[in-house]
Amino acid sequence: MATKLTNVWKWTRVFAFPTLLACALAACTGQLADKRQAAPANDQKPAALSPESEREHARILAAYGGGYEQPQLEALLAQTVGRLVTASERPDLNYKVTILNSPAVNAFALSSGRLYVTRGLIGLANDSSELASVLSHEMAHVIARHAAFREDQARQAVIFSRVASDLLGDPQLGALALARSRIALASFSRAQEFEADGIGVGISARAGFDPYGAQRFLTSMGLNSQFKSRNTRIDQRPPDFLSSHPATPDRVANARANARQYAGPGAIKRDKSQYLTLLDGLVYGEDPNEGFIRGRRFIHPKLGFTFTAPDGFLIDNTAQAIFGVKDGGAQAFRLDVVREPTEQALAEYINSGWIENIDRDSILENEINGLQAVTATARNTEWTFRLYLVRFNGDVYRFIFATKYPSEATDRAFRESIGTFRRISPAEAALAKPQRIKAVKVIAGSTIEKLARRMAISDRPVEHFRVLNGLGPGDKLKPGDMVKILVE
Repeated sequence: MATKLTNVWKWTRVFAFPTLLACALAACTGQLADKRQAAPANDQKPAALSPESEREHARILAAYGGGYEQPQLEALLAQTVGRLVTASERPDLNYKVTILNSPAVNAFALSSGRLYVTRGLIGLANDSSELASVLSHEMAHVIARHAAFREDQARQAVIFSRVASDLLGDPQLGALALARSRIALASFSRAQEFEADGIGVGISARAGFDPYGAQRFLTSMGLNSQFKSRNTRIDQRPPDFLSSHPATPDRVANARANARQYAGPGAIKRDKSQYLTLLDGLVYGEDPNEGFIRGRRFIHPKLGFTFTAPDGFLIDNTAQAIFGVKDGGAQAFRLDVVREPTEQALAEYINSGWIENIDRDSILENEINGLQAVTATARNTEWTFRLYLVRFNGDVYRFIFATKYPSEATDRAFRESIGTFRRISPAEAALAKPQRIKAVKVIAGSTIEKLARRMAISDRPVEHFRVLNGLGPGDKLKPGDMVKILVE
C-alpha cells in the first residue's frame, strides 16, 4: 500500500469482488509517492525514447512500485547486459534496464529497448547465469521484434473495440472483439516465449554463462508460484488462455533441450557465492514505505497505523490497496485511502455514490479508537457489504468487507477487525522492519531445518527456504555452500 494513494478509481457500482481482486493483483495502475527511478543498468547510451514510450515507462513504474536503487546490483546488471549484447545477434541494439521495486517475480521488455526486472526476481535467482537467462530472454523478444508486434496488436485491438463501441453503438460487440483479439494475441505469444527461450539460451551460452541457468531459474519460478498460490489463495496469475507464458513444466523441458545444444564437455563454474553476497541486504517482500504483513496484522510505519484482519483471512499488500480473502473467496475485504475535503462529513461521503445500493437506514456515525468514523451496509444479488470510513491524518481510509453468506458472526468479525485500526507510536513504528535477504555459509552440522528456523518467517519456513534457494525435495546442503535466509 503506497505511502499516499490518490485518484483511486471511484466505485460507482457494487462490484464482483473476485474480479476486482484479480484486476488489482494484475497491477492496475495507481499513483505512488516517495519512489525513485533506478539508474540505467548498462553503460550503453540508450536510444531516444518517444513520448509514448516515456508514458508507458511511467505507467510501469507506477504499477510496480517505482524503481529500486542498489549500486552493486546495477553494476552487476551493467556487466551482464554488456556481455549479452556483445554475444547477441544484434550487438548494435541499445538497452536500458530498470530494477522495479516490486516483490513480484517478473521481467519484460518494450520494443524501445527498455528491459525491466523486479527485485523479487533478482532475489529468487541463485547465480548470475540464472539472472543472465532472464535478461537474454527479454533481449530476444526485442531482437525478434516480438515486443513491437505485441504492442502493435494491442493498439489495433483497442482501436477496433472503440470503433465497435463508439461508431457501431454496440459496447458488447466492442468488448467481445477486444477479448477475442487478446486471446489470439496470447496464443501467439506462447509460441514467441518458446522462440525467445531458444534465442536467449544461445545468447547466454555464447556470453560465457551456464546454458542450464534458464532451466534452474524456471524451475525455481514454478516452485515459487506454487508456494505463493498456496500461501495466499489469491491467484495472482492471469487465466491460462490469456497468459503470455506457457506452462512452466513445458518451458523447463524446452530450456533443458536448448541448453544441451550449447553445453560443452566441462561443467561451467557457477558464481553462486559471489552472486548471493551481492544480494545480502536486498529487501524481500513488501517495500518498507508500503507497510508490512505479519500474519493477519498489517502495520504501516510511515503512515502510522495498524490493523488486524478477521480470523482466518489471508491478506495481500499491493500498491493500490490491501486485500484479504477467506473461505476460498466467499469472504473478502479491501482497504484503500483517498484524500477528501475535511469539511465533507463522512456520512455524506459514504452516501455520495462511492458505492451503490447503500442501505441508508444502516448509516451510523461513531468513533474507532478516538478516530472519526462512519459505517453502513450495502447489498447486491451475490454479496453483502459492511463498509467503514475512518478519517485519519486528514485522509479517508475506506474499508469494504464482503461476504456471500451474511450472518451475525461474520458481521461481528468485521466489526472486531475494524476495531483494531489505530494509530501507532513512533517507538512501535521503529520496531517494524522489512525482511531482507542474508547470505550465510553452510557449516558442518547445518541442515535445511536448522537454517530455516533462523529465518524471520513463521509460515512453512522449511518450504520457503527450499524455494528461496532453488532446492528440490531431495537436495541437501554441503559445508561451504552459500545460501539465503530471511532476516528482519
